[in-house]
Amino acid sequence: MDKANKRRWVIKLGSSLITNHGQGLAHEAMAQWIEQIVGLREKNIQVVLVSSGAVAEGMTRLGWKQRPHAIHELQAAAAVGQMGLIKAYESVFQKHKTHTAQVLLTHDDLSNRSRYLNARSTLRTLLDLSIVPIVNENDTVATDEIRFGDNDTLAALVANLVEAERLILLTDQNGMYDDNPKLNPEAKLIREAKAGDPQLEIMAGRGSAGSLGRGGMLTKVQAAQRAARSGALTIIAAGLQENILLDIFAENKQQSGTWIYPAQQTQAARKQWLAGHLQLKGRLTLDAGAVNVLKNRGSSLLPVGVTEVSGQFERGEAVLCVDEHHNEIAYGLANYNATEAKKIIGRSSQEIESILGYVDEPELIHRDNLAMK
Repeated sequence: MDKANKRRWVIKLGSSLITNHGQGLAHEAMAQWIEQIVGLREKNIQVVLVSSGAVAEGMTRLGWKQRPHAIHELQAAAAVGQMGLIKAYESVFQKHKTHTAQVLLTHDDLSNRSRYLNARSTLRTLLDLSIVPIVNENDTVATDEIRFGDNDTLAALVANLVEAERLILLTDQNGMYDDNPKLNPEAKLIREAKAGDPQLEIMAGRGSAGSLGRGGMLTKVQAAQRAARSGALTIIAAGLQENILLDIFAENKQQSGTWIYPAQQTQAARKQWLAGHLQLKGRLTLDAGAVNVLKNRGSSLLPVGVTEVSGQFERGEAVLCVDEHHNEIAYGLANYNATEAKKIIGRSSQEIESILGYVDEPELIHRDNLAMK
């Protein structure tokens, strides 16, 4: 299957859905979502699944009725629950002859640029191997300072990470309403909105988080705004609605919740998001051929096209690319540190492993992490 024709979605399932409101894992519902995900994959959609439920499942296994507040108790519940959660996913996916992978992340993994590139490379490799990554926050080692706070935020960051075109937030509500539907029977479902609209946060703030999860509608609106920074469209929809994921694929908007659109197209938005995260640490001088392919083909920067490296930078840090006359061409995140880069410039990608003893990526800067000046 041609990788270039594939699209990527990040799908997030909340605790209330996964654990049947605290009554143990909702195995029947999980089987239905997985069947739909398999169907999406057959339509050339690569799927990253962000799943809550470890703490809630751990609470069920431990016989706890209330979500604990102490961090060590949350970590213990997560450690117990993660075993059952992944076992349940793996057993159902295997019935569809589909392999899965467990990926546990903390905020530190995505704020540190080197770890960001490592996580990105791992997820992209798994997707290209036709494996479904199942992502959760690493609650067993997280502390108050590095916790995402909710898996809506984590899902949005993962959408940025893998350049997803859509972020699907499945919940126990039909979507987002202009008021709390539990308190106001006249509340109206919002079908379409624009990410960043301040009215969305005002309306979302009228709701409340559930007892099992840490999120609510407000975190979903904030996740949509975060995902929009790299161009992702966010859909907040009812997870228990029959064939909800396939309805979203068919763009049946009257049957699939709230669609929150980004202000920009995916590629333009991602470049802007990338530019906002760059603090230049070094410089790469490019030959005329490399300048040409970057400007006219939108290609990645290969080591063969680099003639000089200056500055001290680590893997994942930002560097400036200039031509032989010192004109600024582009900037991006380096896949190798300065010492490694100096050893491989002017050489083909096939020589990297023999020179360094290993290979992280065939490019010095991947085109998805490259922004033109």
